[in-house]
Amino acid sequence: MRILVLGGDGFCGWPTALHLSDAGHDVLIVDNEIRRRMDVELGVQSLTPIVSLPERIEAWREVSGRCLQLEMFDVARDYDALLNTLRTYRPDAVVHFAEQRAAPYSMKDAAHKCYTVDNNVNATHNVLAALVEARLDSQLVHLGTMGVYGYETSAVDLPEGYLTISYPDRHGAVVTREALYPTKPGSVYHLTKSLDQLLFQFYAHNDGIRVTDLHQGIVWGTQTAETRRDPRLINRFDYDGDFGTVLNRFLMQAAIGYPLTVHGTGGQTRAFINIQDTVRCVRLAIESGDQVGRRVRIMNQVAETLRVRDLAELLERLVGAAVAYLPNPRAEADENELAVRSDNLKRLGLDPILMEAGLLGESMEIAKEYANRCDVSKIPSVSYWNAERRCAAQKVSR
Repeated sequence: MRILVLGGDGFCGWPTALHLSDAGHDVLIVDNEIRRRMDVELGVQSLTPIVSLPERIEAWREVSGRCLQLEMFDVARDYDALLNTLRTYRPDAVVHFAEQRAAPYSMKDAAHKCYTVDNNVNATHNVLAALVEARLDSQLVHLGTMGVYGYETSAVDLPEGYLTISYPDRHGAVVTREALYPTKPGSVYHLTKSLDQLLFQFYAHNDGIRVTDLHQGIVWGTQTAETRRDPRLINRFDYDGDFGTVLNRFLMQAAIGYPLTVHGTGGQTRAFINIQDTVRCVRLAIESGDQVGRRVRIMNQVAETLRVRDLAELLERLVGAAVAYLPNPRAEADENELAVRSDNLKRLGLDPILMEAGLLGESMEIAKEYANRCDVSKIPSVSYWNAERRCAAQKVSR
């Protein structure tokens, strides 16, 4: 299959592009290297050393004998380039990673909120509009987030995108219909993913665009079978307070002897998935695209759910890491329960990796190997959801 990977230089996009190429698919990456420029903006770097995108692609050709194609432009702002790429390449599937992915980054200030909405909503709408204008039947596979469901305790296991609801009509008869699960975004980033869902529903119904929306949990781990094949292929390892995901941050902190930063009570239950399963899930979605019609297919891309403090206590037992409980910069419940259904991907063959499988040790070794690249000053989370929480944190720091 011909597969277009938008945002193919990122934490999820790069290993996905390699995985799809290694599976025999023809892959074209589109990127504008914005994630690299954000590192410069924030004064931080990936814990793992990342070579340039052309060097990455050349390294993959050398070790695999397969060629990744590359085009450089901004999906959110260069509609004509996107349309021309679709018309020329005519992909069987488009994988959409071309969105700003960090909740803390989206909440830094008004400018970052505006950028996140502008980039994410425009990128998604440009892709949908261009698929219609190019008259393509490509399946769109979008990386969404479990955060669209919100992080409050739910009375039911979170379904895969939809609820069946019943209500009386004006004549007293009971009407039953399917509706999107009510969203409760916890950041501007999560808000854009909620808006994406409405765009998908409209274009699927109005224009017949085939969409699979993957609501992914928090990703942990760094390497995949493909990125391990050469040091130049190594994936990103973000540890900073804006882009570092919670478990990867803990692993790096444990590796350098820095107290694990648990915000609030640590009672927040989150959904998790290993990066190796991320790439498998995207491939499963693509290769089952003939199952997708005018109803947007929503799949929860989750392996397990755990409390943040349980993660910290796990590492405390394994490596003797100290735990520091800090004010929570987010506006969220101190405690929540979370249970998630992920039947669709399991039916397609996903057998997810769990943390107890031993891969924590591998990620810890990577963290230790590159610990000298860590800037300790970038570890704290400094993006506060509102002024009240910022003031509370400042009082504690004094």
